[in-house]
Amino acid sequence: MSAEGPARVAIVGSGAWGTTLALIIAKVEPVTLVCHSAETAARLAAERRNERRLPGIELPEAVRPTADPADLAAADFVIIAVPSAHLRETMTRIGRSIPDRADVLSVVKGLEAGTLLRMTEVIAAAGDIAPDRVAALSGPNLALEIASGLPASAVVAASDEALADRIVARLSRREFRLYTNTDVLGVELCGALKNVIAIAAGAADGLGFGDNGKAGLMTRGLAEMMRLGIAAGANPLTFAGLAGIGDVIATCGSKLSRNHRLGEELAKGRAWREIEGSLPGVAEGAYTVDAAIGLATRLGVDMPIAREVHNALFEGKSVQRCLVDLLARESKDELADFRAWADRLATGDGGAG
Repeated sequence: MSAEGPARVAIVGSGAWGTTLALIIAKVEPVTLVCHSAETAARLAAERRNERRLPGIELPEAVRPTADPADLAAADFVIIAVPSAHLRETMTRIGRSIPDRADVLSVVKGLEAGTLLRMTEVIAAAGDIAPDRVAALSGPNLALEIASGLPASAVVAASDEALADRIVARLSRREFRLYTNTDVLGVELCGALKNVIAIAAGAADGLGFGDNGKAGLMTRGLAEMMRLGIAAGANPLTFAGLAGIGDVIATCGSKLSRNHRLGEELAKGRAWREIEGSLPGVAEGAYTVDAAIGLATRLGVDMPIAREVHNALFEGKSVQRCLVDLLARESKDELADFRAWADRLATGDGGAG
């Protein structure tokens, strides 16, 4: 395969996930990797590695790093892979450079602080892009494993089924199996909220809670995610899929997860301000938790795990005390919170897209 000629696929964001997706694309066609700075682009182009994000992984010649948004002009498929906290600024800066004909895929997992918008909504608003042109990808996708050639799966969510099908045809590989879903709301909430639960799971591991305790925390974390999803209008079954339970298992269980690592570091008694700069990338759960709590408050949903994650990160509460307080909560009917789900199923309302 030759990397000659303008690439028709562009990825905005050269972190671990953006670079990994560039590797996947480069197996079939050239790809432009739009970096935040000219220095980063020059380093990746010269070294043919992104050593800090994906140690030991070579960048093929079909991956062309750049820092110039004008290089998006030839693309008919643009993937957005920047940290959630920088998404609005990035889209404001590059939105006009994305061609009107291009399909747009968000692989960003989070909720925007203040607005409580999902990432596809931020991309559409800040980039002046029609919402039905923006899809979302989520699932158990630990970047280093995928970059190393290990098998993985994910789901592409779009209100326009033809858009999702085009993206699957373009991005799916034998070792990277993609499914589709029309429930964009549910898929994006799963991707954002599971990172918060992973911080709690990492803290539980750091304190030696054992597999039983961690399994209980993950299960109740998933219930917390579902409560918010149901209240927001998502399809509850999305939370039983790759973006939901699949990603919860991977992110809460893997040492490769930055959110899990953050929880472990909190369990050592370290403060968030000390940990933030030492992580090998962005722990999105720390930037999402307050927006998740804000959305839960707006919708009248109880999210005790998210609130304790907030307390550990920003209120100086010890992880030990947070987990003890969660364990001390009053027992209740396990399914009491899902009456709304049953009511919606009974009326034939399976969820919003």
